[in-house]
Amino acid sequence: MKYTFLPSTNIKVSKICLGTMTFGNQNSEKEGFDQMDLATDMGINFIDTAELYPVPATAELYADTEKIIGKWMSKKNNRDQIVLATKIAGPGDYTKHIRTTGFTKSALSSAVDESLKRLKTDYIDLYQLHWPERITNTFGKRDFDSSFNDKWEDNFENVLFNLKEIISSGKVRQIGISNENPWAFMKYLELSKKKLPKTITIQNPYSLLNRLFEIGNSEICMREDVGLLAYSPLGFGVLSGKYLNGNMPEDSRLKLFPNLSRFSGENSMKATSMYYNISKKHDLSLTQMALSFVNSRPFVTSNIIGASKLNQLKENIESINIDLSEDALKDINEVHKIIPNPAP
Repeated sequence: MKYTFLPSTNIKVSKICLGTMTFGNQNSEKEGFDQMDLATDMGINFIDTAELYPVPATAELYADTEKIIGKWMSKKNNRDQIVLATKIAGPGDYTKHIRTTGFTKSALSSAVDESLKRLKTDYIDLYQLHWPERITNTFGKRDFDSSFNDKWEDNFENVLFNLKEIISSGKVRQIGISNENPWAFMKYLELSKKKLPKTITIQNPYSLLNRLFEIGNSEICMREDVGLLAYSPLGFGVLSGKYLNGNMPEDSRLKLFPNLSRFSGENSMKATSMYYNISKKHDLSLTQMALSFVNSRPFVTSNIIGASKLNQLKENIESINIDLSEDALKDINEVHKIIPNPAP
């Protein structure tokens, strides 16, 4: 395994982070335990979760993923060996079973306390805002709609002040944002100069099918010392190649949850086929190539991988040992020129 530090901190994290949103739905508690056992055996010390998980989110399964992780850490007695990240869910119809408020002081306080109970710990290493409160282009929405009537009022300073109090209490060590765009990213960073906590990470989608992060957010990361925690580096498994030629494995995510179609459009499949040919040319699996590309980007602090099966997880983690050649990177960028960002 390779390691780095969460930016501006002495918190050492593996360059591969274990994503857990399948625990409690696609994966049973035992399977979640097995995944965490394998991941830590292979050198991973960084685990990412959220109060929302498992996905798809439902009231019946609310926060089951955190409960599974808490049970596992308690059984292993290894909390001090794990860098633990979780998130507070943003507002909206999708999360009305959790709460109907946004990032208010009471919402933040209660969300942190409930996550601590489920995770069976007294501190969270990295606490993240799962998505914006305001109306903006997130989760695959390409364009910004300037005609909307957004009743949201700028509360970034209040949110950071309330998070500062939580950090001062010892319940949270560092904070981050997720599914954010450059405007808010810079707002948070500028406000941190008022003796408020700095958002040291941003968790956004990033893969061969979605390199939109490079357009604006990557420069902010490089110039402001913030790290990307890249999620969906395989585009919900599309970049494993298992859906090529019309294949739809029975137990695959897209078969089980067909509404999760963000990464499986026609152009995404065309690009994936082209990337598959490149991987064969360079004697790599498509999974290895796709993940090693993300691992190598200078603005990526950690690559959040997830899998439903142990053999998939092992292959994903082993991508850390692969360095792409200049020829492979050139071939990848040629495809990107032809079909750029087919999955927003």
